[in-house]
Amino acid sequence: MPDHSTSAVPGTPDATDADAPPPTSRTYVENKPPRGLYVRVFIYVVATHVLLAFMSVLVYAAKTR
Repeated sequence: MPDHSTSAVPGTPDATDADAPPPTSRTYVENKPPRGLYVRVFIYVVATHVLLAFMSVLVYAAKTR
């Protein structure tokens, strides 16, 4: 039985088409960070500013006594 390099069944990809991606699929490329990262950074920045403001009020209250 001889080896055939091409497929005998029509509709199946050849050996040359096996290397190429299917034409209907798109390659996923992540070129921007997830949205949750921005929300987390925003919360951390706001929390840090609130903490610093509260500490400033405590320092002011301690100095005025």
